[in-house]
Order: sequence, then C-alpha cells, then structure tokens
Amino acid sequence: MIEVDRPNRQARRTQGKSDPLDAVEAARAALSGRAHGHPRGRDGVVEAIRVLVVAKRSARGARVRAINQMRHLIYSAPDELRLRLKALSITELVATASALRPKRCGDPVMAATQAALRSLARRVHALGEEMRLLEQLLQPLLEAAAPALLSVRGVGPDTAATLLITAGDHPERLRSEAAWAHLCGVSPLPASSGKLIRHRLDRGGDRQANSALWRIVMVRLACDPETQRYVERRTKEGKSRREAMRMLKRYVAREIYAYLRAT
Repeated sequence: MIEVDRPNRQARRTQGKSDPLDAVEAARAALSGRAHGHPRGRDGVVEAIRVLVVAKRSARGARVRAINQMRHLIYSAPDELRLRLKALSITELVATASALRPKRCGDPVMAATQAALRSLARRVHALGEEMRLLEQLLQPLLEAAAPALLSVRGVGPDTAATLLITAGDHPERLRSEAAWAHLCGVSPLPASSGKLIRHRLDRGGDRQANSALWRIVMVRLACDPETQRYVERRTKEGKSRREAMRMLKRYVAREIYAYLRAT
C-alpha cells in the first residue's frame, strides 16, 4: 500500500474536484513515484494507545469546559455565594460545590445557581475519575511499546503517546530522522532574502507531534541547564528566541527518532 497526499490545490482550481478526478490523480501519483509513503499501521499496541488517547482528550476537554462554566456562573452568582467560592482553587471549588444543598435555600436564584454548580462539580469529578482510569490503561501499553522513551528528559505519558501515535505501529516506514522531523513539522525551511540567510518554522506536518516536541523543549528550558545555555548562546549569536526554539525542536526530534527506531 502507498499513502497518497491530497491533490495539488492549483490542479483542483483548474480541473475541479470530484471523487473520480481524485482517484485518477492518486493513481498517477502512485505510478509516477511521486507518492511513495507507506501508511501507518493500525494493528498493534500503538493503535490501542490511540483509541484510549481519543477518549482521554475528550474527557479532558469536557472537564475544562465544565470548570469554565463553573467560573462563569460564580461571576454572576448572588454576592454571598460568589464571595464564598471565587477565591477557591479548582480542587477546593469542586469539593465545595459538590456539597452544596440547594433545597435548603429559599431564594430561587440562589437555589438554582447552587444546583447548577453542584451538577457541574460532580461532572468535573466524574470526568477526573474517568481520566485516571484511562491513564491506568495507557501506562502498561506505553511501557510495552516504548519503555525507553518514557525515560527521556521532558517526555511524559501524554507526550510519549502523541509521538508514538504519529509514528504508528510500524516506525520503520520512516526513511530517516529527516523524514520524521518533516512529519512533525520541525524541518528548517529556507526563508532567505538578499544577504539575509535564515530559516523559518515549518507550519505543516502533524501538529499534535509538533506540540509534543514543543512541550519537551519547554520542560527542558525550565529545568535543564544545558538547554538554557544553548538558548543563551544562540541568542548572543543574533538568533531570536523563536529561531532557537525551532532548532531545539529539531534536535529533540532527532533524539526521539532513535528511540522510535529501537521499539
């Protein structure tokens, strides 16, 4: 099997778009050798990780939305309730709101607000428990798929899962670490003009993997003296912080590739 990219946009504008035209373009790309990528496999441990990550991201997003809704309700709540809840942390807010007793209140607005906050708080708690359960299911799969990857500085379970999903069940389909960097959107793209020689960020590639590499770099910037010295050195050479971050993500992609090939 050969993975074919989407049709050229210029060709679509001149020739139109339809399923038959897309099929013909895909066949031409495969026969000419222009398309030569191997598709990701979906028959191993990484596929199991992917489906659990989908559920976990959904639960995390729903939890964040519920917490934001609680905060917004507190802003417009009666003064007594707002003063009681506005300064609490998320953990304290969920625990306090879950214990509210709206039936004991005679004011209908106060009672309705307390009922809404209690419902949202219990939803946040349930979603947190769901996320913890999914994390317990993910951990042994991650250790089976790439145990060494979890030992890399800055790589946590979420980051490791994202990078493994991008690589797929058959990382040998990645021809080189340069191909892996391009897949993650961290390949340096020439952006020189006149006497100015520079490269810019790649805005293509898998954005989830790109975000995972960014998180690794940010963790290392916070606690790794070697990374901090590197950014300082590049800044003194005239590079911007954004360019230094691009270089760091490229180096991290090279480091991660070695662990992916070893799985």
